[in-house]
Amino acid sequence: MAWMRAHGSIAIGYSGGVDSAYLAAVAVEALGADHVTAVIGRSESYPESQWQNARDVARAIGVSVVEVDTRELEDPRYAANPSNRCYFCKSELWSRVIPVAQRLGAAVVADGTNADDLHGHRPGARAAREQGVSSPLAELGFTKRDIRERSRAHGLPTWEQPSSPCLSSRIPYGTPVTVGRLKRVEQAEAALRALGILGDLRVRHFGERARVELGRDELAHWSASPRRERLEAAVRTAGYSAVEIDPRGFRSGALNEQAPRPGAALSGD
Repeated sequence: MAWMRAHGSIAIGYSGGVDSAYLAAVAVEALGADHVTAVIGRSESYPESQWQNARDVARAIGVSVVEVDTRELEDPRYAANPSNRCYFCKSELWSRVIPVAQRLGAAVVADGTNADDLHGHRPGARAAREQGVSSPLAELGFTKRDIRERSRAHGLPTWEQPSSPCLSSRIPYGTPVTVGRLKRVEQAEAALRALGILGDLRVRHFGERARVELGRDELAHWSASPRRERLEAAVRTAGYSAVEIDPRGFRSGALNEQAPRPGAALSGD
């Protein structure tokens, strides 16, 4: 609250996820809705279902939303899908969000980065720092667990919502990001949600083969016949010819296991 009041007005890079939704709710509580704007970046890498949910959550919070189109796929550095792909994505995002914030007179632009995000492979964070974007949740030491607990106390519907990074995160480094591949992943995950699969879910794209990652409870439930066959059939409706369930289950940032050591470079995705 004190951090918010010290700035007076804020524009938030908003996805409708756990972190940005909590940040928006606290900002509205501290400053009033007239001094808070949630800015959504729309592109092919942002699932339609997530966009709809983000708008629903914004209405529940009472925060106004501005949408901007981002064109990261037009950047060949992003489309090539190197291990620092997120740097180019966030650079594009903030180049669109910051002018909106300036036009609205927002005193500060912020994102939902939390303290846990300060560790591991996070090239997008550098783009935010370079463009002067603040990360109050991280600065104040809020972990993902803290944010979920506080979101629950605030009555936010996102408190138990699974994390959902952009669709490009399902495509292995070295495989170019294309609209077709993003749509295939989106359709496959939507088909699995339609089956009733809850919690953490990723469909990783490996050409004609899809690798499905599920949370622990769902993994046990869907790995046995005949449910496994239903899962595989649902994924095939998106155009995959081969489907496998990863026996290790869901792991956040699983494709980062393939990322090169710091300083190394990849020629493709």
